[in-house]
Amino acid sequence: MKLPRVSAVVAAAVLAPAVLFPSAASAAPQPAGVSGPDTASGSAPDTAAGDPTGETAKDTGKDPAKDTAKDTGVTDQEKQDRAEIQRILADPETGRGVREAAEKALKGTAADLRHFLTVELDQQRKTDNRVRVFQILGTGGPAVQKAAKAALNGTDEDIAAFLKTGQYVARAEDQDRAEVERILADKDSGPGVREAAAKALKGTAADLRHFLEVDLAKQRGDDNRVKVSQIMASGGRAVREAANKAMDGDDAAILKFLTEGWPAAQAEDDRVAILVILANKETGRHTAEGAQKALNGTAADLRTFLEVELPKLRADDNRIKVSQLAENGGPAVRKAARAALEGSDADITAFLTDGWAKARAEDEAAAAASGTGTSGQGAGQQGTGQQGQGAQQPQTVQPAGFSETTTTGTTGTTGTGAGITVVGSGSGALAATGTDGIGWEAGGAAAALAAGAALVALSRRRSAED
Repeated sequence: MKLPRVSAVVAAAVLAPAVLFPSAASAAPQPAGVSGPDTASGSAPDTAAGDPTGETAKDTGKDPAKDTAKDTGVTDQEKQDRAEIQRILADPETGRGVREAAEKALKGTAADLRHFLTVELDQQRKTDNRVRVFQILGTGGPAVQKAAKAALNGTDEDIAAFLKTGQYVARAEDQDRAEVERILADKDSGPGVREAAAKALKGTAADLRHFLEVDLAKQRGDDNRVKVSQIMASGGRAVREAANKAMDGDDAAILKFLTEGWPAAQAEDDRVAILVILANKETGRHTAEGAQKALNGTAADLRTFLEVELPKLRADDNRIKVSQLAENGGPAVRKAARAALEGSDADITAFLTDGWAKARAEDEAAAAASGTGTSGQGAGQQGTGQQGQGAQQPQTVQPAGFSETTTTGTTGTTGTGAGITVVGSGSGALAATGTDGIGWEAGGAAAALAAGAALVALSRRRSAED
């Protein structure tokens, strides 16, 4: 058969062009996965592997990053805008209007991001700033309110300046004013400090600051020195010695005396004053018990006893003494004593310091006029032919503790000026007849003893006459 020979001829006809014309064959499409000629020898490849167009790869001059961004649809500008907006949202100072507009822009396109940053951001910030100033106006002090109102009446730049610096300057002024007002209201502030503080409050913010930084310390030093002088003039021996030593020092020594030295010296003087009260035989029972209790306590207990408890305890003891006088005194004494008992503690004190002496004088005058030498306690003996108790009448006994009655304007202060005074008529001690100096507990016995002595004397006289 001749078919194989024909097939061989046809195949040779087909392959002949590829062998005879290799350049033409290279231009024809190659099957996928077929590599091009080996370029290791330095010759340039005729075709790119897998290139459907058959064009050789060449430098186009394009940025690979931009080509990638183009492929993903996101540009560098959009990335930067998005990052900036996220930073604005993370800022705690960002206002409500800015925040809402920023969140809306993040949900939009690249154009929305750019529009927010270039247009909306500035507008929303101005609106938010104005809202913040209104909020500060509602809660600030006088200086802050004044500055806020001025900013609101100004430009957007004035608003921004107030929020950046103005509000803090105004707040400092308000704080200074509040501090100066507190100092002025402090009861421990001296006259010099008060005067300087009042003057500063009428001035400017600079005046307030100058007072707090300069004037206050100087005025306090002067006031403290005056206070120590007053303490030295009225204190006890220990206080006077410590105060005098402090006055020789500087302001620091003065302050140390007021905070440490004075309390310690005062406690020492208080203890001495209470010991004097206990040593006085005229001190009443309630007062003595309170004094002993205070001595067993702290320095504060000593001061509390002298300033608070002592007047009340003495008033109780004085009332007991007046009650005894109302039972055992002459007619005038009994009447005056009962009237005092119906009154206040002041009436009791007035009776003991003045009324008792006058009433006793009336009783003595009545006894002298009747010629019996009696004045109430010899009642029942008058007109019986007996002379009664003679010079022993009236049997009114000076109450225990009477010489300690606390009054003002009297002399004889003791210790720290706790009110230990000797009050009376004449020379300063109320002269009593009969059993002067005997406590009230012995008053009744003394009266009975005097009456018995008079009866014995009368009996002996009659025996002699018989």
